[in-house]
Amino acid sequence: MLRIMATSTVEPRVRAHDARPTTSRDRRGRQLAPGLVACAAGVAGAWGLHRLAGAVPLLTAALLLGVLTVNTGLLPQAARAGTRFAATTLMRAGVVLLGLQVALGDIAGLGWQTIVMTVIVLLATLFGTRWLGHRMGLSARMSLLVASGFAICGASAVAAVKGVLGERSDETERDAATAVALVTLCGTLAIAVMPAAGHLLGLSAYDEGRWIGASVHDVGQVVATATVVGPAALVPAVAVKLIRVAMLAPVTAVIAVRARRDAGSGTRRPAVLPAFLLGFLAMVAVRATGTVPHAALDAANTTKDVLFAAALFGLGSAVRLGPLLRTGRRALLLGLASWALVAGVSYAGVLLTR
Repeated sequence: MLRIMATSTVEPRVRAHDARPTTSRDRRGRQLAPGLVACAAGVAGAWGLHRLAGAVPLLTAALLLGVLTVNTGLLPQAARAGTRFAATTLMRAGVVLLGLQVALGDIAGLGWQTIVMTVIVLLATLFGTRWLGHRMGLSARMSLLVASGFAICGASAVAAVKGVLGERSDETERDAATAVALVTLCGTLAIAVMPAAGHLLGLSAYDEGRWIGASVHDVGQVVATATVVGPAALVPAVAVKLIRVAMLAPVTAVIAVRARRDAGSGTRRPAVLPAFLLGFLAMVAVRATGTVPHAALDAANTTKDVLFAAALFGLGSAVRLGPLLRTGRRALLLGLASWALVAGVSYAGVLLTR
């Protein structure tokens, strides 16, 4: 009898000891899984749409699918944690890989006049768009996100700036998604509008390439727009665009310092670049060594596109069309005004540096 009682007392303790405890990493993985699966499905759908209709860029399709799924009720609430993870962490990983696209030799080959012109255009667009957003009554955060996307390098710049602002809220996600949607819309329109506009303005293929590189937003949009013009426009367009991409780190670092100062935290800590921007600079340095094989660069570029597509699906899933339609008209007007600003200032810059 005593032996039986002893056995029944000890056995539960053995089972409890053998049971594997649930860790915070396990719980986090279960929280993220539905959203990450949804993002993977979104990337696959965007890729299929891009293959069927080549005029629809992969990243544009991913953003639109994110907006569609959340506003038709196809995306469950359980996916929210995973889609937000994609919109932040995966986007930052894509920014790191973007550094491998910055070829410093191509930038140096443009000459100092074009480099200075491009930097001036970037700063004029950045400050001008922020001023316009303030005049239109938009929030400082929205104005800054839109300005960064149009001035620097589209969705990746929006992600970088959102990352250094350190704000995690649904409103911040919606502002970022709206900014990405605006640069996607205007960049897509540029593919159709700017080649014809350059021809009407009498620009040579080389100068039109510089104009496209200084005014179109994402790298992919620059390549697509310059390809329509012709091979003579493609090299200067990409080289000028790389100047803007290279400016991502210093501009974002300044924004990070200002954001920390404006936060007014009681403790004074040294301002440092976020890890993903340090990674971006490290990739620029690696590319500058000239030792990276072309196959590795191609693989990194493909991986970057997949990460950005997943991130844009996540950003799109934060866009609720009802509130956006009620308040988004001013944001749309700001996007169009910023596009006109960057196109006009860069055109003047191209004419002055002929």
